[in-house]
Amino acid sequence: MLSMPSSERQPNPWPLPPKRHRPWKWVAVGGGVFIVGYWLVAYLLMPVVWMRYTRHHPALRDVPNITHTVDGIPADPLNVALVGTEAELNRVLLAAQWYPADPLTLRSRLEIASAAVFEHPYDDAPVSNLYLWGRKEDLAFEQPVGNDPRQRHHVRFWHSDTLDQDSRPLWVGAAIFDERVGLSHTTGQITHHTAANIDIERGKLFSDLQHTGALSEVYFVNGFHHIRQGRNGGGDPWFTDGRLEVGVIRRR
Repeated sequence: MLSMPSSERQPNPWPLPPKRHRPWKWVAVGGGVFIVGYWLVAYLLMPVVWMRYTRHHPALRDVPNITHTVDGIPADPLNVALVGTEAELNRVLLAAQWYPADPLTLRSRLEIASAAVFEHPYDDAPVSNLYLWGRKEDLAFEQPVGNDPRQRHHVRFWHSDTLDQDSRPLWVGAAIFDERVGLSHTTGQITHHTAANIDIERGKLFSDLQHTGALSEVYFVNGFHHIRQGRNGGGDPWFTDGRLEVGVIRRR
């Protein structure tokens, strides 16, 4: 049987399909990327995140989120915290023009009453004592508003027993704005009535602190407050977004 010359052969009416990429190759590539990504996140990124978390939160597990009056009535919520020594905390607050409050004595009570009546400034007026861990505040600072002693910014701090990795304590505090003087809704005593939005005062304090350049880091602890509204010891309402703002004081 004779065969046709190659030049005269007819083209194959059913050509072979073009070669396709093997899908298993893409599966292998995708699996490799996933494994590498997982390893980077699980073994490099997350350990760093958790190391920073434990460093930043040396005592927050055991920190209550609200203070109490001497009679055990719930008072001002905690909304700020600083990491540093007592000397560093005093230094940064003074640099931010927040002044140490006078001790609450008969003399200081008379002086603040005189300031309120005659409308002259009292930059270091006392604050009433509030309690955390069964003890009153360790430090208190305030910043007057003009010459009106009836309005002021103030913050109380309590020293935490737990230290961070640099052996510096965490100080937790309540930053509150006094907007007027009046009678307490709970006791009828003369007192300062406070602004309800405690987040504004939290922001005011940290704005002043950051302007000093003395903070190396600032961050929020979300969900610190599960109950986000209430009334303080004087019966004044308060509300918050539930976050605690924390600042780390720069070491010299």
